[in-house]
Amino acid sequence: MPRTPEMLRALRHRNYRLWAGADFLSVAGTWMQVLGVNWLLLSITGSATSLGFGLFLQSLPTVLLAFAGGSLADRLPARPLLLTTQALHGLLAAVLTGIALGGADGVWPVYAVALLGGVVSALDGPALGRFGAEVVGPDDLPNALALGSVISSGGRILGMGAAGVLIPVVGTGALFALNALSFAVVMAAIAAMRRGELHPLPRAEAQEAGIAAGLRYIGGTRWLLVLLGMAFVLGALGRNYQVTMAAMSNGPLGAGAAGYGVLSVVFAVGAVVGGLYAASRPRLTFPILFAAAGLTSVGQAFSGVMPGLLSFAVVLLPIAAGAVVLDTTVSTRAQLGTAAQMRGRVLAAQSMVGAASGAVGGPLLGMLSDTAGPRAALVLAGVVTSAVTVLAAVALARTLGHRGIPAAARAFGHRGIPAAPARVLGRRGAAEAPAPGRRGAPRSPQDLQGGSPEGRTTVKHAPSPVSV
Repeated sequence: MPRTPEMLRALRHRNYRLWAGADFLSVAGTWMQVLGVNWLLLSITGSATSLGFGLFLQSLPTVLLAFAGGSLADRLPARPLLLTTQALHGLLAAVLTGIALGGADGVWPVYAVALLGGVVSALDGPALGRFGAEVVGPDDLPNALALGSVISSGGRILGMGAAGVLIPVVGTGALFALNALSFAVVMAAIAAMRRGELHPLPRAEAQEAGIAAGLRYIGGTRWLLVLLGMAFVLGALGRNYQVTMAAMSNGPLGAGAAGYGVLSVVFAVGAVVGGLYAASRPRLTFPILFAAAGLTSVGQAFSGVMPGLLSFAVVLLPIAAGAVVLDTTVSTRAQLGTAAQMRGRVLAAQSMVGAASGAVGGPLLGMLSDTAGPRAALVLAGVVTSAVTVLAAVALARTLGHRGIPAAARAFGHRGIPAAPARVLGRRGAAEAPAPGRRGAPRSPQDLQGGSPEGRTTVKHAPSPVSV
């Protein structure tokens, strides 16, 4: 049997092949439903404001309930929990099918489904990420996360393209029905996995479980706070390209809707390139993290002064690639460097940061584009994110007691995996973690999706009611 290329090494695991295949179809189904809901709401109201309110309803539970979901993920067996939540997602998609086929004449039933879907996503998101780590184990988790971003980008392209073809032919109800079936595919993949080939993570015991214990752990893990802080700022000002691409297309570039479509395709291609690069790396280290952060930040500043559509697209491609490398590396470092029994709550913190950065950054960039112009908004955001990247690099080095990022990276072990904080997590079954740089530093693994598609080995969420 031919040897699997190193870039695809996670696919050596049968369980991951099931996971990846189901994920691709699942993401495609999710994006079909996203566009279907967009069209349904617009056909009912004729207002883009209705789409924004739907997004708010779907995102709010993540901010409020993600830590509760993380606590559940750290205490309960992953497979039964995920089978239950995926069934609930499928049921909600089926309800949307009935609403669409029944001739919806009001938005509130759609909003109710969006809110309930957000609640289920908030509760099952950390469990998805935790179970994704059990599918491949710690050594292949970085590769699985990178391949997951490629799969998500491919599924998004397929789903959006299929929706564009199917909506005029069969209507939105068929899209929702197909998405409901995609949840069934995920459930079948989970049920078909071989238990003996999983890499179980230890579950939290009573004294180290709960939201308060998770907050204490994250609050005491300073290097993780640095990463989350940088991820928030860069996510708010550097990830909301749906806003700035639209503003540039309709404004300074004069490219209109067609230009916006071209830029969206370029961004998706860049995301695939970034995912393939991350997958090709044997390990994703802090130098790679800050190089990607610098590339996206400086590139964003330069994109604001590009004179035409072609030059803007040329700069956008590496920005998209760098963003995927950055997000994948942040997720990898956060998952591999934290205690396994805290993994669900760490993932919940990442989800909350992602949701909050989108909620803050989208309106902020939109307001900047309206008041100062899209070019000024991009330049200003790029300068701010560049400064934050430098400050985060310095803060990380100081947190680790080193003067430079290469030295700081060495403190995270020969595999680039940070040691957990040197503290006792609980009185039973928890040992004191070794200090950074010592042999025997923990190497346990974590999907974040979000996506947003970002940060998880799979990203089957409840679909957002609007495109982001």
